[in-house]
Amino acid sequence: MFDDTLTDNANALLSLCRSKKIQITTAESCTGGLISALLTSVAGSSDVFERGFATYTNEAKSSCLGVPAKLIQQYGAVSADVAKAMAKGALLNSDGILSLSVTGIAGPGGGTTTKPVGLVFIGSCLEGHKVIAQKHLFHGDRSSIRTQSVECGIALLLSQAQTY
Repeated sequence: MFDDTLTDNANALLSLCRSKKIQITTAESCTGGLISALLTSVAGSSDVFERGFATYTNEAKSSCLGVPAKLIQQYGAVSADVAKAMAKGALLNSDGILSLSVTGIAGPGGGTTTKPVGLVFIGSCLEGHKVIAQKHLFHGDRSSIRTQSVECGIALLLSQAQTY
């Protein structure tokens, strides 16, 4: 299902988090749970992976993660502000120490001139640290954009876990 590099990166992340006693929570929109699936495809991940939220609709982002509807209206679901709110909400609604959020436009439709297909924001919240968001513009088809989002999400989690 996942290529060897992605699986190796997931293994490295889980090992690091295991050694530091970090629990991970995800909040995914355009990836629809792919990051959760990758992490849980590794045997023994249950001691690190706390839970995952697949919040595809705006209503789910608000009801499951506490993202204010006004924030979504003001900036749009695909924005750094919403990615940050999703990451923070994932921690607040779980027992996690480290969270990752992904919101974007995987296509093939849904893009605009200001928010094109491939625009993805990846957020992260590490307990006791500032909430961050990264902006990416990926290219390719829907599957490729989602895969690139997973790769960058795992890389961000690794980077965050190293600072804990």
